[in-house]
Amino acid sequence: MSAETLLQVGSCRCNEVRFSLSEPPVITMACHCTGCQKMTSSAFSLSALYAAGAFTVTQGCPVIGGLHGVDRHYFCPRCMSWLFTRPHGIDEFVNVRASLLDNFRAYRPFMETWTCEKLPWANTPAVESFAKLPEPHDFPRLMQAYAAFGKG
Repeated sequence: MSAETLLQVGSCRCNEVRFSLSEPPVITMACHCTGCQKMTSSAFSLSALYAAGAFTVTQGCPVIGGLHGVDRHYFCPRCMSWLFTRPHGIDEFVNVRASLLDNFRAYRPFMETWTCEKLPWANTPAVESFAKLPEPHDFPRLMQAYAAFGKG
């Protein structure tokens, strides 16, 4: 990956695992599910969905953790930071924890998911909101809306 195509880099807390991204995210989100609340020790997790081909682990070797279910959650083996998820059934995407990016402050969530489990005081600036997850047929519209949102 050349310096010209490198858009973003990130790492775990201890810097043992590093990764790079060569394209902008296709969507950003906040997940309010109780699983994300527990895994992040927070009200929700912030993530950015990228095309799998745009994501490269450049240092270290992440390990699968969490509940070891159908979604593969990857962690740093040293500091146990939750790095990214490869969602079941959508191998063409990787869901990166946005707060691990070196420059993540502009990554406000475009959509929020699992609002049926949302804490009553946990508000986000998300434009789209879903009680659980959007249906697969919703994603083309959401990604197009996010692309326009990012330019606004």
